[in-house]
Amino acid sequence: MTGSKHFSENQFTLKEVFQNLGEWFAYFLSRWKILLLAGVIGIGLGALVSKFKKPVFHAETSFVLEEGDSGGIGQMSGLASLVGVNLGSLGSTSGLFQGDNIMELYRSDRMLGETLLSEFSENQLLIDRFVEFQELDRKWASKVDFESLDFSIPRENFSVTQDSVVKEVAKLIRENQLAVAKPDRKLSIIQVSISSKDEQFAKVFNEKLVEKVNSFYLETKTKKTGENLSILQTQADSVRTILDQSIGAYASATDRVPNANPLLSSATVESRKRQIDVQATSAVYQEIVKNLEIAKVNHRNNSPLIQIIDSPRLPLKRSEIRLVKGMVLGAVITGLLVVFGLYFRRLYQKHVQES
Repeated sequence: MTGSKHFSENQFTLKEVFQNLGEWFAYFLSRWKILLLAGVIGIGLGALVSKFKKPVFHAETSFVLEEGDSGGIGQMSGLASLVGVNLGSLGSTSGLFQGDNIMELYRSDRMLGETLLSEFSENQLLIDRFVEFQELDRKWASKVDFESLDFSIPRENFSVTQDSVVKEVAKLIRENQLAVAKPDRKLSIIQVSISSKDEQFAKVFNEKLVEKVNSFYLETKTKKTGENLSILQTQADSVRTILDQSIGAYASATDRVPNANPLLSSATVESRKRQIDVQATSAVYQEIVKNLEIAKVNHRNNSPLIQIIDSPRLPLKRSEIRLVKGMVLGAVITGLLVVFGLYFRRLYQKHVQES
């Protein structure tokens, strides 16, 4: 290792390190014209980028999600069991949507697709607006003829091409423009953000998406308890009709024998039958009404609360590259690229000379 002072040697001293650094500094200093030219070019490129790059607008909606209270129905079930009422089927809630699953709904193809097929204006859908400002009709011209596609028809009448376009656009939005997160994992606040170069599209798409997802979540979350409530209400109405008929039949049978001879028991057989029907139907109706009222309480407790905190308002928050920032970043990036290029070029030259 005589005469050579590269870092690739097995041993080197602190003095050699400073000598190498000094050599590299002198080398870069000798190339100041190249570095200066690179900085000027970078400043120009950064200025062009800041001027021609469109700003990105951010539409954000935040809301509080409070899940339904299932603890109350558990306590009520214990009390109801004392009087012979079984709430096992009424108190169970669907585990399909628990915790953070509503956040995945926002990323689903179904929700994004339905939102894209919503109205942006009287004569334009959101998907048409997206295709227009993203210039997909030009970028996908070799694969899709957008002029022949009508997205306003019912979804079940879509062609394979139309379904494919909706899925691809939904994928672009999910990967590049949609953000769903909790600012704080300890809180029940969810934030939905849409980023787009079209300010109006970002606002309308965000509002439509939040409306559709939250409505679907509420409907699905309460679907099972709602069905139980509907069945019990139908049963209660049916039994009440039978009870009214039984009371009428009992009254008619009593009227036919107003002063029955106590020595002739057969004369009161019909009225006693009708009386038993009234008592049995009354008992059944009483139990159904108990379950019905408990089901109503369970349905209310199982309904989640969704309260909007902030919604997008014009003008939207925007992010863009300012002129000064673009010039500085351009100069730094091009300068670093040139420095690395000179560094590897000199290493290559040394390697060739030594070999």
